[in-house]
Amino acid sequence: MVKIAKTAAYLPCLILATHTCAAPAATSSDYLSNALNATNVVNNKWYDPSTGLWQGLWWNSGNIIATLADIATLDSSQSSSTSRFFANTLQNAAGGGGTGAAGFINDFYDDEGWWALGWIAAYDVTQQSQYLQAAIDIFADMTTGWNATCGGLWWKKDHSANTAIANELFLSVAAHLANRIPGQKSYYLDWAKAEWQWFHSSGLINSQNSINDGIDLSTCKNNGGTTFTYNQGVILGGLVELNKACPDSSYLAIATDIATAAIHGLTDANGILTEPGSKTPDTTGAQFKGVFARNLKFLHKAAPNAEFVTFLRANADSIWAADRDAPTGFIGPDWQGPFYTATAASQSSAIDCLVAAAAVS
Repeated sequence: MVKIAKTAAYLPCLILATHTCAAPAATSSDYLSNALNATNVVNNKWYDPSTGLWQGLWWNSGNIIATLADIATLDSSQSSSTSRFFANTLQNAAGGGGTGAAGFINDFYDDEGWWALGWIAAYDVTQQSQYLQAAIDIFADMTTGWNATCGGLWWKKDHSANTAIANELFLSVAAHLANRIPGQKSYYLDWAKAEWQWFHSSGLINSQNSINDGIDLSTCKNNGGTTFTYNQGVILGGLVELNKACPDSSYLAIATDIATAAIHGLTDANGILTEPGSKTPDTTGAQFKGVFARNLKFLHKAAPNAEFVTFLRANADSIWAADRDAPTGFIGPDWQGPFYTATAASQSSAIDCLVAAAAVS
């Protein structure tokens, strides 16, 4: 019999001969490194300095601003590079036909909400007042959509729909501003509390603790629409900020119920988040899962939960192993793979999950 010396290098793999040695678990640094790699790709491949947008995508680019801010929050060495994107986009992106804050006001209240949250995130990193002012101005326009049919906020200025996402964004922006403008805290807090009071009683949160797409304007009841992952996400960040502004244990408890329902109900057999309704998400749907991951990170910070950590790590691992084209660094829309058709939306959505895994690991 040949004897094998049990050296220190050998001991970690001293297991049954029929098994292979498992790879070490990824660390926070690993996830951050992966996120930075993927961020270089999204910026180099899709950012257009002349428009301030990624791949010409409008509301998605507001999300990417928030993503870059989250990276800088986690790694301060990225602050200088991300700040250049913030400044250029504020100056050059003008979907509403103007410049500065006016450029981020259009016909869709949810578009406005994405940009407001992006500029608040940029303000948090830079402490530069122009970003906070942009969010203030955008929110002022959002308030003109209040008192929709059945209550809450309209989705669009033509008053054609009352959606969960527009109302969730309105709540989140109001609560964020309440925590950042002490002299007007009561004004923004009143808006946030009014929105939450309506939302919580509207029936949008169904009996499974999932949020459907919107309200049926003919009945003023839950329309039973798709439980998109971003609808399960934005609400988490909104309730975290509302709890900061006006502590109430019910806010985090409800947020935890919604997050847990998504983790159990919107994942595949391996726990990987899957967008309902489409196997091949377009540039709209490809953004959604990252929104959930980003806001779950915020909820975990406020109400730590081991299940959230396991979920975020598993999804980040799957993204890197199964949904990434290694030669190009592109990441597709299906986190369980296989890789196909990366866009700025799918890339930045994956970055949100990688950053979240780094933050909670």
